[in-house]
Amino acid sequence: MKTTYIFRSLLVLLFAPLVNLQADEFDQERQKVVALGQLTEPPASQPAEGFEGEGGLKAIYFDALPFKRKSTKVFAWLGLPKKSKGKVPGVVLVHGGGGTAFKEWVKKWNDQGYAAISIAVEGQTDRRDSSSSEDWQQHAWPGPKRSGIYFDSEKPLNEQWMYHAVADTILANSLLRSLPEVDANKVGVMGVSWGGVITSTVIGIDSRFAFAIPTYGCGHLFDSDNQYGRALSANSLYRKVWDPMVRMDRVSMPVLWYSWPQDGHFPLDAQAACYHSAPGAHMVTLIPGMGHSHQAAYNPPYSYAFAESVVREGKPWCVQTSAKLEGRTVVIKFASTKRLKKAVLISTKDTGFSGDRKWTESPADVIKNEKDWRVSAALPAGATAWFINVSSGELTTSSDYQGK
Repeated sequence: MKTTYIFRSLLVLLFAPLVNLQADEFDQERQKVVALGQLTEPPASQPAEGFEGEGGLKAIYFDALPFKRKSTKVFAWLGLPKKSKGKVPGVVLVHGGGGTAFKEWVKKWNDQGYAAISIAVEGQTDRRDSSSSEDWQQHAWPGPKRSGIYFDSEKPLNEQWMYHAVADTILANSLLRSLPEVDANKVGVMGVSWGGVITSTVIGIDSRFAFAIPTYGCGHLFDSDNQYGRALSANSLYRKVWDPMVRMDRVSMPVLWYSWPQDGHFPLDAQAACYHSAPGAHMVTLIPGMGHSHQAAYNPPYSYAFAESVVREGKPWCVQTSAKLEGRTVVIKFASTKRLKKAVLISTKDTGFSGDRKWTESPADVIKNEKDWRVSAALPAGATAWFINVSSGELTTSSDYQGK
């Protein structure tokens, strides 16, 4: 089978430690990462015995890449919407640190009319380990677990966690889009926190995704003023091979960059560096007070509205078309398929890591022009960074982040 051939070919030249690499060797490593995009054949899958589904959900294992020459599988929850006319869109869901394959997340997307698969990327199931209330039970065919912030960078590429996490996500895409009920041209991906990092990475490798929603997590983390910058500033493998920025110029699908200004892990300027580098359409949603959790990400309506606009209309429901300062007045223009109403300017006078700054809101005006919506606001004296939030009913969209 084609899948077997690809699995074997990906093993070639992958067992040398990644230390003291030269420029051409970094290029070889990048080629191996991009080669993961060839995992287009659906992996074999089987029911996960002993895990009871509900409402049409089922627990499965699917075959993944070998780890240290041993076979591995990925535990996942898979669900289809209860009612549908014709083929349905779909989404691959990738958890963050401390998470797993959440069936509640699958249900949320099923209720919106989407097929969904939520995968566990550290060899775990969704049952708690009896010896620890914080750890998930490992199954019998695990790959590697995450080791800090790319702490496994000196291992062979095929023994690194991110290599397997990206492969797992691509294989989940191949599996979901192979289902007869699913429209293969309308399958997206959403990841939260470390899942957002995986999503930011995979969209530069697997161009089949119709949309993407990296939540919190992003690329360009090597100069962040927090633990990511401290861990990655001297990690050449991250900067030259794994940073999503390495392949952001390949990202052509619409992307929703979803986060909040007070996030303590992923800075807004790093997120902005990603969407400014991607040629595809992007939308930004930054929600003050959102919190950092899986539930905070998948309970609000923002991700579902974005996906729906892309699969139904081929583009985000709202995008920024221009941004400028006219003296001390911020002027943003949006193209929107929905009526825009209330708007606020959110700004800070602080410096340093964005999640540690104090953010304040001030009034903004919204005017409908013939072709777009014009939002304007006075920029407070001394402002170091800002963005505008504008609402349409229960939905919120943001302008691109400006500042340092």
